[in-house]
Amino acid sequence: MRKRLRFAAVVALLTLLLAPAPALARSDQGPPATVPALTQWTPESGAYVYRPGARLVADDPAERRVADTLAGDLRAAGHGSVPVVRGGARPGDIVVDVKPSRSALGAEGYELHAGTSLSITGATETGAFYGTRTLLQLLAQGDRIPAGRTVDVPRYKERGVGVCACYIHVSLPWLENLVREMAYNKLNQLLVELKVKSDAHPEANTWGYYTKDEIRQLVALGDKYHVEIIPEINSPGHIDPWIENRPDLQLTDSDGNKQPSRLDITQQAAFDYYTSLMDEYAQVFTAKSWHMGADEYMLGSDFAKYPQILKYAQEKYGSGATPQDAFVDFVNRVHDYAASKGVKLRIWNDGLTGANTVPVKAGTTVEHWLNVAVKPSQLIAQGYSVMNASYSLYLIRGGFHSDTESLYDQSWDPRSFEGEKLTSSRGVTGAKISLWPDNGRGETENEVAVRLWPALRHVAQATWGDPHPDATYAEFVARGTAVGHAPGWRDLTRVPVADGTYTFGRSFTASVQRTADGYVTLRSAAGCLAISGGKLTLNVPLQPGVEATWDTCDPSGTLQRWELEPVAGGYRLVNAITQMAITVTDDGRIEQYPADQRTPTVWHLS
Repeated sequence: MRKRLRFAAVVALLTLLLAPAPALARSDQGPPATVPALTQWTPESGAYVYRPGARLVADDPAERRVADTLAGDLRAAGHGSVPVVRGGARPGDIVVDVKPSRSALGAEGYELHAGTSLSITGATETGAFYGTRTLLQLLAQGDRIPAGRTVDVPRYKERGVGVCACYIHVSLPWLENLVREMAYNKLNQLLVELKVKSDAHPEANTWGYYTKDEIRQLVALGDKYHVEIIPEINSPGHIDPWIENRPDLQLTDSDGNKQPSRLDITQQAAFDYYTSLMDEYAQVFTAKSWHMGADEYMLGSDFAKYPQILKYAQEKYGSGATPQDAFVDFVNRVHDYAASKGVKLRIWNDGLTGANTVPVKAGTTVEHWLNVAVKPSQLIAQGYSVMNASYSLYLIRGGFHSDTESLYDQSWDPRSFEGEKLTSSRGVTGAKISLWPDNGRGETENEVAVRLWPALRHVAQATWGDPHPDATYAEFVARGTAVGHAPGWRDLTRVPVADGTYTFGRSFTASVQRTADGYVTLRSAAGCLAISGGKLTLNVPLQPGVEATWDTCDPSGTLQRWELEPVAGGYRLVNAITQMAITVTDDGRIEQYPADQRTPTVWHLS
């Protein structure tokens, strides 16, 4: 009996220790919990109570757009169908106001007042929209919102996430989850380095690319949720996804070796090629910014190996020119081309080492990620806008992960750059976290998501308001737990079939077992189904046509994990890392292909 009691006590203790952090307690006097934390809160007596019969009151078109989006999100969050109406408010209603006269709220600030009814006011449509995100977070904690008023205005105009889907494909549902989460936490800028399938340059359409319709779908979601999606094609370095089949555009070193990752900036044809890609991206992206990368052009080499670059610079800028002047010249030409289309240029900072005599064009935003000779303060003094993209904010797939707890405890804010802490925020546009795929098979998308959400909430807090609103990191985590995920967020870890042994059409029989990160492994007497052959890029077999094989089972082998994607008549099998579906060929082999190249096999499980 004593053993049973002792066991019960241990279980109770473990349950307490392993339980999720509790939601923050709310009193009628203190500010309710939100992420980011409210910058101001004036409590009043009573409460607003959300009940059946509540209406959304909105009159002009901008107000109705905000109200329509809110109505859809209320429904998705389980709060029922709420009509959008015009006219005066009655008790229990939610009023959306866009009043340009409230200029003190700025482009993104809002006022929320909770009483017998609840009102959200912004000087702009975007400001009113952010007020609705606060409302949704409050309702996620219960239908009773303490009466009070907040005027909530961001400190920084750029609050972002960067995703390099530049080699390893990132699934569209994952990116859509990210957009919703960003908006829910008032982040406004998603910078994506990715490949759009090209009509003008089909030779560049090696995996992984996105179709134009996929990008239109993502951009439309971003527009709806006030997240600007800014595209990047990295150049003149790291451009091998685009020119691996164009040796005529590759830089040649002094030994005659072609460099697939380096564009030959001395060629007019290379510039024309790059700008034609910009034109094609303009067909699907609506952002008013263009990111050209411009980082690590000479990574693992130096300009001395390419004497033609110095020759080009001296012919254009005189005998005192340096090789880096040719690099800056290419950046400036892209700047001017973007400006001719009404688009502003963004670049990484590490190419600006101070060895150039030609300055980067004014109006270029510099994203500072690496500590080099030219510091953020110098860039700001020269008139450039600088975004903090610090390496300490990176999450590298299968590698370095940002230490969010440590950054929170340090009260990190966007003035803290790699190599320099500024005393003023003047010239600093904001900050972003960055997701990089250096070891592509190191983690699945679902594993990356687990690491991402705390970092996302932290950068949202640090760019909107007080970087340290709670005394401890545990309390800040509890704040995030309280508000939960965005309405419409999809749990991508759900597996649509139970563990067991299944026959896949006429091809094979395998034991299906769910993995901890929400995929499945397929185990037969021959081993576990995997994609492991072909040429590796970032440790991943990314070529279409690579055959699926039965390899020795490895519990840590991410290339042995599969997504069962429900479709009419059965399931598609999509590799968790390569994000390609498998197809049975005419001769019975099982190979991976993008869905737009080969129709994926639909597997009936019995």
